[in-house]
This record gives sequence, structure tokens and C-alpha cells, in this order.
Amino acid sequence: MIRYFVNHPTAANLLMVAIAVLGLAAAPNLQRDSFPELATTEVEVRIAYPGATPEDVEDAVCQRVEDALDVVSGLRELRCDARENVAIATAEMREGEDIDAFFNDVKSQVEAITGFPERVERPSVTKLERTRHVASIALTADMRDEDLKAYAEALKTRLKSDARIAQVRIQGFSDQNIVVEVPAAALHRHQLGVTDVQAAIERASLDLPAGTMSTPGGELIVRFKDQRRTPTEFADVVVVSSRTGGHVRLGDIASLGTEFDQAEQAVYFNGRRAALLEISKTRDQDSLRVMDAIVELLERERAIAPRGVQLEISADSTSNIRERLRILVSNGGQGLALVLLTMWAFFSLRFSFWVALGLPVSFLGAIFAMQWLGYSLNMMTMVALLVAIGILMDDAIVISENIAAHIRRGKSAAQAAVDGTLQVMPGVLSSFLTTAAIIGPLVLLSGKMGEILKYLPAVLLVTLVVSLVEAFLVLPAHLRHALAKRDITRQAGFQAWFDARFTAFRDRIFIGSLRRAIRQPYLVIATLVAVLLMSVATLPAGWLKFQAFPDLESDVIEARILLPQGTPLVRTQEVVADVVAALEALDTSFTPRQPEGQALVQNVTVRYNTHADAYESGPHLATVAADLLPAGTRDGTLLEMLAYWKQAAGEHPDVLSLKFTDRERGVAGRDIDLRLQGADLDRLKSASLELQAYLRGFDGVRDLSDDLRTGKPEVRIRLKETAGVFGLNGSMVANEVRAALRGSTALEVVGSSETYDVVVRLAGQDLAAIDDLHNLRIRTADGLRVPLAAVAEIELDRGFARIHRVNAQRTVSVQGALDTRIANAREITLATRNDFLPDLRARYPDIRISSQGQDKETAETGNSLLGNLVIGLVGIFLLLSFQFRNYLHPLVVMLAIPMGFIGVVWGHLVMGLALTMPSLVGFATLAGVVVNNNILLVGFVREQVAAGVRVSEAAVEAARQRFRPIMITSLTTVAGLLPLMLETSTQAQLLVPLVVSLAFGLVTATVSSLYLVPAFFAILDDLGFGRAPASADRVSGAAVGMQSRPVGNQ
Repeated sequence: MIRYFVNHPTAANLLMVAIAVLGLAAAPNLQRDSFPELATTEVEVRIAYPGATPEDVEDAVCQRVEDALDVVSGLRELRCDARENVAIATAEMREGEDIDAFFNDVKSQVEAITGFPERVERPSVTKLERTRHVASIALTADMRDEDLKAYAEALKTRLKSDARIAQVRIQGFSDQNIVVEVPAAALHRHQLGVTDVQAAIERASLDLPAGTMSTPGGELIVRFKDQRRTPTEFADVVVVSSRTGGHVRLGDIASLGTEFDQAEQAVYFNGRRAALLEISKTRDQDSLRVMDAIVELLERERAIAPRGVQLEISADSTSNIRERLRILVSNGGQGLALVLLTMWAFFSLRFSFWVALGLPVSFLGAIFAMQWLGYSLNMMTMVALLVAIGILMDDAIVISENIAAHIRRGKSAAQAAVDGTLQVMPGVLSSFLTTAAIIGPLVLLSGKMGEILKYLPAVLLVTLVVSLVEAFLVLPAHLRHALAKRDITRQAGFQAWFDARFTAFRDRIFIGSLRRAIRQPYLVIATLVAVLLMSVATLPAGWLKFQAFPDLESDVIEARILLPQGTPLVRTQEVVADVVAALEALDTSFTPRQPEGQALVQNVTVRYNTHADAYESGPHLATVAADLLPAGTRDGTLLEMLAYWKQAAGEHPDVLSLKFTDRERGVAGRDIDLRLQGADLDRLKSASLELQAYLRGFDGVRDLSDDLRTGKPEVRIRLKETAGVFGLNGSMVANEVRAALRGSTALEVVGSSETYDVVVRLAGQDLAAIDDLHNLRIRTADGLRVPLAAVAEIELDRGFARIHRVNAQRTVSVQGALDTRIANAREITLATRNDFLPDLRARYPDIRISSQGQDKETAETGNSLLGNLVIGLVGIFLLLSFQFRNYLHPLVVMLAIPMGFIGVVWGHLVMGLALTMPSLVGFATLAGVVVNNNILLVGFVREQVAAGVRVSEAAVEAARQRFRPIMITSLTTVAGLLPLMLETSTQAQLLVPLVVSLAFGLVTATVSSLYLVPAFFAILDDLGFGRAPASADRVSGAAVGMQSRPVGNQ
């Protein structure tokens, strides 16, 4: 195959063009995003139970759902939130299961439940498809709230008519109802109850088919059509009729109108009442294309909007995506330039060009493969391509150097290209297989972090495969044609000057120091082992911190406000006003630091009845969000901005929680997340408070809270024994009370833009105090009306706002955030686990405590990484044992891996970085790369020893012959990574630790291996194991055969 491509005049170019065309055709179709899309693993079951308390929902709904889903195959965890009026159960699937089959199992089991109470509504079962927020459109106008919502609905319809816009959700409004409020006095005057009014409305508003009738002229459809659709039409309903013809209409005794079901469900944008249209994309859409569509459609809408209507873009997530991709493309270009510059120092420009031509070809081939595999262009896949810039050069340099060496021996260009490539093919394939043995298993990383990080080794492996094809089939043909015309390997000018000094450095300094090292091999090994142990010790000593995932800055910061349940909306608005004023102070303070005096805070959005961490609803919740200047533009870190905002907002004694945070989506989970499980809610709360008190003793811990909070004051009604005298039972009394308070009917009215529920209830002024409830009139069996207090006992109590259950156990979660400049999650978790939790468990033996969030995700992905790394190391050992026909020499090769960890540790310390999970993935990737140099070193030593050369001399000669190619491949790799490693943008901080692991680890592994391998062979020789058999493997001999005469002066 190689000979065919070398001798064919067009085959290599056609193959190269085909790969390039496929890549160029696939590139426009690649989706662009910050991170890879995660697979759907959860199914949500939402069941409404109107009027029920969390305790009622837990008993009547959650426990039945748990029993039903216990038999579902593939269920990893079942969580059920019992809230006021609703239960939300989330079934999480185990990794590797089929989501469609899992969804169908959950749905069938839920629909088979028959024991729900009568008023429980039909369950809604949905797959929690992972959608990504793109941007929001804030609609403001000087019009009534009802008209603003109607305009927003019309705008939503027009937006969704564009195929590029898949999901639009309107925020800022609840459902509208047609409300009928009847004063108690009017009911008493006409001897009516609320249920009587409800029944009259339901009887009078009908739209039913009556059948058909045949006439001589044909068939006619008969229909009773008297459905009321507006408050005015309902006002005409006759409630009471007399035999004399008199009647009382609904409008005579009640007030009618429309109102929002939840008045607190409101959004304000820059101080004005607004409708917020949140636009999300599906996993098959490109974020930037969706954003382009939004901008285009918004221009059209502004042109046709009535006067006073304003449309603004808010919470634009694509600005960060553009910035991150720009950083990667820019650093990739700089890295490629540095690689070429590094090669130019060793080779002529033309020679460097042909060798480096494989990079764009490999990239385009990888892009085609990414599109075929369904990968997006994101931070992980892009950094894989950047890492490949340096790594891909190894094979091309080895092959091209050997071809040039064969040319020097007087062979023709065609023969040199074939012989030179075939000679090094076993070694190159061996290097590829060992790299693949490490990188391949990393594609199987598990956990949420693993789901993100596994794309790096996947794309890197694909790129290596494409580069291998290019190096064997395209590069030799190009060099054959180039070398046939002129000797492009000849060095002159700068290259000759540099090569002379490089050779002098190798022969005088490096070889001299290596000979001294071989004379004391045990000291060399001991020294390197001591450095390795000292490096590892930096972790338990606390010098090198561990952080699951680097911090990423978003362009939106938020203040999340939580007051006690039952707090009136007016009090929440007062707290919001204080927080907004503090935000204005932040803007005033930071704006002078911004480029060209731009305002730091671009927009302010206030959402009532919204809190991402509360899992509640009501007027006691609010979120204040600020759109900031893009991260690539603004001056100042989010941590200092959030600290300033928090200080300026001050203290509010009645506020349960006031969290200042950013909106950036993380994959590592919360910094602090501990789960307490038990049967007694009061004991769970008590244990939670003790745990929080302990955690608050650590500097840097902030926003600590748990999710078990006191609910609204609760009025509990129990029937008296004397109620039977009046012919009343519990159901009759409950229905009367429910009708007076909630007032729902069976009617729904379809309006022009939405469906309205018809609600009949007592007028608000008749239920303004607890005494009004005592005096609420209940109809008896004989038609009399008696006060509620006469037939029932009324008590005041207070339950919990929410009861959370995990795997059928009541659960309380203690969660918090950290200022990573001061505190470290791993250290706090370890201290809590070792110093506090044993005593807590002793005091609360009935409570089970487990760690979630960042700690759990780190453990899951970390264990997966370790397991896959071990599999890779075993694979390398087996491959090398087969190649070398020896069990000791593979260990010599693998010594480069721990030497690489030295660079990982000290690289992070020098750069002032914490060790992160991306750092460890970088180290694992490094392990597959650093062994390649050692493979050829060991192979050369074995060949020389088999030829009768003394082990010490063979080791020195191997290091001398391999020094140049090792340094070239290592320097090109580091040069390709250098721009990204030195990137200071906050948007690149996720990738910097990974690149630091690769660059610094490669440096220490390369330098140490040049001394370690010869020293280790000297020790084996001293122990009697260093002599290779006479039939030394021809594979390793061929792999190093190209070293007989490398390019340049020796």
C-alpha cells in the first residue's frame, strides 16, 4: 500500500483532497457550544393534588409512586418532592440503559396506580430532555398585564414559526382565571352556598352536541350552544328563580372579572413590568445559529411593533461561547505557528512545510469524524485538536527523518520513501497502539464530569488515527516528489548554526552528565523516586489544593431571595428594592474600571416567585439578575463583584437566605452537599442545624442552608362528634370549605390566546381573618346553615414547606458554596468526615449521612479514571511484553509515566493552579504519549546489546541517537500547547490545568527518561538481567533502525 501511494502520481494527493473536502463539508454542520451535550437520564412524574399540604402529598402520592416504580429496571435513584398542591418525582436511570425503554416502564407503572385520592389529577410523565438556554427576550410596554401577556403569546407564535427557534417559554405571568366573588351577605340573603353558585354556573354554560335530525331537505346537526366565555356573559346566568317569574342573576349578587392565578408571578426588566421569552435550543441545534435567528427576528419585530413596545435581548449565553471558541481558535493558530517555528530551527522551511502539512489534513479528517459521530465543536473537542497539534508531529518527524537518512545513503527518492517508511512502521505502530491503549479506555469515563471530559480522548484518538493514515500514505509520497527535485534536508544559515550548537550541547553537556549518572545508577533512581514522593506529598500536605472543576465565569450574576413562607409580596418587594439599590452601587463602583467607561451592569431583571435553589413557589421568593459586560471585555472578577454586592445589600433579619451567585452551569456539583436521611423530620432538622453550625466555622464557607423549611401557618379542621346531629360528615364540610376558599369549578373557557378556569369563591373581605373562617356558613342536611365552629374544631399549626424523599427515605440536604480563594472543598469535606460526622452519627444513630455534589461526582469520575488508566497500563504492558519478548523491559518504558506526574504537580504549583479533574485527565492522556520515546530508547539499547555492545555503552549511544528526535517531538508538543497554557482569559481557565499537566508532565518525563532508562539498564546489568538474547526482537530493531543516520550533523 505504501509503495503504491509513493509511486502513483496522484493517489496521495487525491486521498489528501478527499479528506480535506469531507472535513470542509462537515465543518459548517458542526454544532457549536460551550460543553458537550449530556445524554438524557431522568424522567419526571408531576402529579397535582390541589389544596393538599406537603404531608398530604407525601402520604397520598409520593409513597404510592415509590411503590410502583420500585420494580422498574435500570432505576438508579428515585427522588420525590412533596410540595403544597403537587408532587414531583424524578426517576434517574443508570448509565448505559436505554432511555426510551426506561421512560416507557416508568410511564406504564405510574399510569397503573389506582390508589390516588379522588382529587388527585392525572399524572404527567415526561423525559427531562436537556435543553440549553440561548437567550431571553424582554418585552416591555405601557399596557395592562393581560394585554402584555397576549402580545407575548402572539410574539411567541411568530418566533416559533421560524424553524430555527425550537423552544420558547414565557415567564412573568401565571394562568388567568375568570373569577366570581360572592359576598357572604348575599349568599345568606338568598339562602345559597358557594357550591350552589358553582352548580348554577356549570348548568348554564354548556356546549354539547344533541344529535342529528332528518328532514325532507336533508340532515341537520342539533347542538345545545350556550357556553359563556366572558365575565359579562357569566353575569347573565340565573342563579335563583321563583315560581312567579322573578329571578336573581349572578351579576346581581357577585363581582366578576379576570385575574392571574398567582399575582406574585411577575417579571420586571430595568424597572418596568415585562414579559420574558426564554429561548432554548435542543441537542440537535447550534447555539450560535439560534442566536443569529433571534437577532434577525427581533429586528423584524421591532419594525412592526406598536409605539411604546420595546424588545431587548437579555441573558445572552452565546457571548461566552463565541469568546471561548475565539480563544481556542486564536491559541490554535498561535500554537501551529510556534510548532512550525520550532521545526524550522531543526529543518529547512520546505522540509518543515511537508512535515507539518499533515496537521490541517488530520484536523479536517477529525472534523468529518466528529460530525459523523454527532459531536459538537466545544471546549473539550477543541482542546483535543489543540493538544493534537504537538502530538501529531511525532510520527511525521520520525518517518520524515528516516526517509531523509535513506536519501543520504544514496537511494533514489522513491526507494528512500518506501524503505524509510517501512523501516519505522513497526515502531510507529507500536507507539500508536500504546497511546491508544491509554487514551481508548478514557472514552469510557463515567459520572457527570466524565460525560464532559471523555470527549477529549475520543477526539484525540480519532485525530491520531487520521494522522497515522496521512503519515503512512500521504507524507512519503510528498517527500518523494520534493526530494526528487532538490535536497530539502540540507541545512544552511540559521539551521546549520543552530544544529551545530545543539549537537555540541548534546555531546558535551548531556552525554557527559549521562555518563556520570550511569556510573551511579542507584543514586539516580533514588533521587528521582525521592522527587516523585515529594511531589505526591504536596497533596496531603496541603501545598497543592484539589478542586473538582475550575471556576468558569458567566455574564449573569444573581441574588436569590428566600423569606419565610407566608410572607406578603409587599415585604419581598422591599427586600428586592434594597438588593437592586446595592446592585446600582456595584455598578457605580465598577463602571470607571471598565473599557471606555462602559457600564458594568447592562440590564437588571427581577423575577418574583422564582428561586433556583428553593424548590418552592410563592410571594416569598424572588431573584434579581444582572447582565454584565462580557467576560472578555470587563475588568474585575465575579468573586469580588459578588462580595461587593453582598456587602452593599446588608443584613435582613427576616430573610432566610440571600445568595449571591452567578448563573454559569457547572458539572461538578455543589461545593458542599451533604445528605441526611431518616424517618423523623424534627431530628433531621436538628442534625442539619448542628452540621451547618460546624461548617460555618470554616473560612470561606458561604450560603449554607438546608431544604427543610417551615411552611405557611396551617389551619387544621376536625369534625366534632356533634356534627352528626346536623346530618353532616367530613366530606360535606370539607367540600363547603374548599369551595369557599379555592372555588374551582369544572368549567374551562377557551379564550383567544389561552384557556381560563372559572373560579367561584367567597369575596376576599369575608375571609380576611381567622374569625371569618369560624363564622363560615355550612349547609346542613335539612338545608339550614350553621357556623363552621359549631360543627368542627379549628386549630392553628405549622408544617414544613416541602418534604423531600430519596429512595423512599425522608431526606434533608445541607448545601453551601465556597470562596475558592480562601477555602478548599476537598479539605473541608475530609475534615467534616473525619472530625465531626462520627460524633453526629453517635448522637443521631437513626440518621444516615452521605456526601453528594462535588465530592460524589469527583469520587465517581475519579474512580472511573483510575480504573480506565489501570486498564490502559495493563494494555501497554501486554503490548510491550509481546514486542520485547521480555517482562522487565516494558517496566523500563513505563517508568516515564510517574516521572510525568512530577511535572504535573510542580507545573500546577508554579502556575498557581489547583489540581482538578481536567488535570488528571491530562495526566492520563500524557501517560499514553510519554512512553513512545522510551519505546525507541529501550529498543535501541536491546538491539545494541544483542550485537555485543556493553549495556552502559549501549544505553549512552541510545540516548545520544534519540536525543535529537526526542527533543524535537517534545519541543513541538510543548510549543503547540504554550499559547493556551499562558492564556489569561477567565473563559479558558477550565482548559489551562489540563494543558499544564500535558506540557509540564511531558518536560519532566522527557528529561528524566533520558537519564532514567540508561540508569535502569545499568542496574539490570548489575543484577544480571541486562543481557538481551541473541535473537533480539526484530520489531524493536526495525523501530530504531532509522537512527543510523538522522538528519543533520551528529
